[in-house]
Amino acid sequence: MTVPSLMQNHQRKTYVVQLHKVYNEFSQALLQYQTDKNAVNLTEAGLSSQGNFDAFVSDYFKTIQKCDNSLTPCFSDDYKTLNGGGVNFHNGTSYVLANGSSIRFILNVEGDKIGQVGIDINGKQGPNILGRDLFFIAVYKDGALDDFNGGTAPLTEELRNNVYNSDCQGSGNVSGWGCFGKILNDNWEMTY
Repeated sequence: MTVPSLMQNHQRKTYVVQLHKVYNEFSQALLQYQTDKNAVNLTEAGLSSQGNFDAFVSDYFKTIQKCDNSLTPCFSDDYKTLNGGGVNFHNGTSYVLANGSSIRFILNVEGDKIGQVGIDINGKQGPNILGRDLFFIAVYKDGALDDFNGGTAPLTEELRNNVYNSDCQGSGNVSGWGCFGKILNDNWEMTY
């Protein structure tokens, strides 16, 4: 192996470790929220409005910055795909967490999905590329965090791969789905 490929492999592992930490922190907070509300799912617990999600973040995370109805300055203002295209990234109240990551939740009920979280694992720092430091994760009523394709969680390996090929590896402007599912399929490794 050459030095550049070793450095690239190390950087990919670093991204995945950071993503896994944010994923675990978010998953544990959702479980604690549901437990504290003595509810059978997140919707029953009250995570059914944008305002309730904002309160959830304030109560269950250490935040260092809040960007009301805006991505910036919590997120970078320019993200690209792995192929150089654009990322469809909608405005919403965003936060910078004490761990340095940025999150933005958009309430978007579709089947068992109650919304999605955009996560930049290292905040505004580069490379600001979907699938490297920016990921979109669907939040389901039962507290599951997975990719999204219109169905219920957990997605099958085949569905995750289909979304990865069409969106994460897609050209032009993409929705952002697929990169997280590919990492789940590959046992928390960035193989792309």
